[in-house]
Amino acid sequence: MKPQTPRLDLRQNQSQTLVMNQQMQQAIKLLQLSNMELSEYLDEVLVENPLLERDESQSASEDDDNNKASDEEQEPSEEEPLPDFDIGSSEADSSQGSSHKNEIGGGGIDSMQENTIPDKKTLRDHLREQLHMSFKDPRDRMIGALLIEQLDESGYLREDPHELTERLGCSIERITGLLARLKQFDPTGIFAKDLKECLSLQLEEKKCLAPSMKILLENLHLLGEHDIKKLSQICGVDEDIVQEMAVDIRALRPKPAADFEHSVTQTIVPDVLMKKLSRDLGGGWKVELNVETLPRVLVNKEYYTTVLNQASNKKDKAYLSEHMQAASWLVRALDQRAQTILKVSAAIIEEQNPFFLYGIEFLKPLVLKDIAEEIGMHESTISRVTSHKYIGTPRGLFELKYFFSSSIPAMEGSNTHSSEAVKAKIKTLVDEEKIESVLSDDKIVNLLQIEGIDIARRTVAKYREAMNIPSSVYRRRLKKNLAK
Repeated sequence: MKPQTPRLDLRQNQSQTLVMNQQMQQAIKLLQLSNMELSEYLDEVLVENPLLERDESQSASEDDDNNKASDEEQEPSEEEPLPDFDIGSSEADSSQGSSHKNEIGGGGIDSMQENTIPDKKTLRDHLREQLHMSFKDPRDRMIGALLIEQLDESGYLREDPHELTERLGCSIERITGLLARLKQFDPTGIFAKDLKECLSLQLEEKKCLAPSMKILLENLHLLGEHDIKKLSQICGVDEDIVQEMAVDIRALRPKPAADFEHSVTQTIVPDVLMKKLSRDLGGGWKVELNVETLPRVLVNKEYYTTVLNQASNKKDKAYLSEHMQAASWLVRALDQRAQTILKVSAAIIEEQNPFFLYGIEFLKPLVLKDIAEEIGMHESTISRVTSHKYIGTPRGLFELKYFFSSSIPAMEGSNTHSSEAVKAKIKTLVDEEKIESVLSDDKIVNLLQIEGIDIARRTVAKYREAMNIPSSVYRRRLKKNLAK
């Protein structure tokens, strides 16, 4: 019997595979870098590609003004002027239909309320960000920056204001005025001259700085010696109340700088800036890239032409051609990055317009998919754009990811609510409590349900504890003591 020959089964299968070439990988990398990280990355690229150079001549805004009349005649190798988006009011833009404008309402802005950035960064970087957003006068900014440099490891400004005026060359009135504003910065207690003032600033923020508490702060050495009886006599209150006041003090932070890293060298500054448009421009918002930190590169076409004419062999010409293509692609990729960041930022501002107008209680629940669908991009792109990128707003400095939050179920017929907005509502309810009507968690649940927010009691308790708000029993006792 003849052995059977093995049968070969040949089939053709079709499949689609996304091959990530080097340029695609580089584009993704550019998109997820912050402006500061991008600058460091470009330093490396400039060393490798002799045809690229930094554009140090003008800011992007100046380039826009100078090149408006000659955009059509620009050399193709030069970087395009940086774009920006005007997000105007509906009245102003109703007839224009521009592809880069979004019609949302304009309105007034409250004073800066939040300055939300992740933990673990240098204290000085954190304070400089607030300084940039809070002061417009260049001299005030300069003096403020110098005062920041005088802070010690705890966050105190130990030097006497009169000594600072002599060193900085300004009046005592200016120094004291600036310090009064700087002491309102986050973290509370910063720029205090000593422990007593640091604790006083924190207690004042919590509205717990009663006359008896002020006396206790003047006698902190007795608290350190646990001499409750003597403190009771000096403060003119019962020993039980002194004990409760001591609990409040021990809950404070004696070193405002303790939660910040002292070795981090990278400065976090806004990648995007959001500004209010004046009424004559239609109101609303303008969003633009921060030209002070955004690195710009140009292709040196003149150098390329000169070297190409001197090239004597194919290898040299191929080298130049390869680097010319890489340089031109990088300039286009940087422009695409700028367009994408602005497009995403503008969409977020449009969605969260009530927050910018009225505060955190009006922050809407938002997920990456919402923005992705609105502007026609993939969710992964939105994620890369919003990670580690910060926007400077009239309400403070925020990571773009801050505007995405989970939703709390709504009562029938009501809109869903952002978890951050619900937290803010709980804090507002507690802040407005009267001594005779301190709210239990169950009562807070009922009040929120009246506003159409369907929330469980345990969720209220979790949010309350996350915001360091004590129980209703403790709050009632504290208010009674303060009343006494």
